[in-house]
Amino acid sequence: MSGGFGRYAPSPSSDLHLGNLRTAVVAHLAARRDGLGFRLRLEDLDDRCRPEFARRQLADLTALGLTWDGPVLRQSERPDVYDAAVAELAGRGLVYECYCSRRDILEAPRAPHHPPGAYPGACRRLSAAERSRRRLTKAPAVRLRAEVAQFGVVDRLAGPSLQPVDDFILRRADGLAAYNLAVVVDDAAQGVTQVTRGDDLLTSSGRQSYLASLLGLAPVSYLHLPLVYNAAGRRLSKRDSALAGPALFERLGGPSGVLAAIARSIGLDAPGGPDIRAQMNALLERFDLAALEIGAWTV
Repeated sequence: MSGGFGRYAPSPSSDLHLGNLRTAVVAHLAARRDGLGFRLRLEDLDDRCRPEFARRQLADLTALGLTWDGPVLRQSERPDVYDAAVAELAGRGLVYECYCSRRDILEAPRAPHHPPGAYPGACRRLSAAERSRRRLTKAPAVRLRAEVAQFGVVDRLAGPSLQPVDDFILRRADGLAAYNLAVVVDDAAQGVTQVTRGDDLLTSSGRQSYLASLLGLAPVSYLHLPLVYNAAGRRLSKRDSALAGPALFERLGGPSGVLAAIARSIGLDAPGGPDIRAQMNALLERFDLAALEIGAWTV
């Protein structure tokens, strides 16, 4: 499709919980309503990812009436593509090796304008000799040598903002592509122009938009959704097993019940129809992002 694509990109490290499914449904509706295609990607670089979770995730998305265009992209099959992107940046002097542990980063002094957790640049100024010495005992991660501290993004719910950019990791010490690199490269490869995801990732959008600009890739449109919380006030996670996978579908009366609950959470009446695809189409007819009030949801 020439107009671009929306997408949903879960990590198959657990069953999808109700918050994940809400994001998937809204991503699907937003893309189809805007006349875009829809892509699906499995972000399976984490060593916790399992084929059985991937199969169950795809089955749950299909059960809710989602459809996607083209094959499912699996990040585990694309290491050469990510390495090529790192090599391109390295050729321009925009990367450096990092030997810091997580503890090193947390305990390091940082400039006042750096947000909590931002990399303070400890390895940025290492000499070639020092890098060679450290490489003997520890494999390095590869970081971007960022030339800005912030980058502007526009979100369809949150509006325009400046989001932080630091010297974030491009390739982990184990040789695998880091999230911020892989997501940018894959969105471009899949023709993605619209990214819908949880608003806990809004602060990542500056890093990703900046990286896309360095790689000469087209910017994407963002839609960051408020999160779903459990009764204790914590955002849903894989620990909320009663609200994920088979237990969730049983609890809410099957796919129609899950889809109805998600619809009500974004201000739409529960769909009717002879089957789940008809119910999804009914939601699509009534979906108008500008008119909806999509807030945080406690279940």
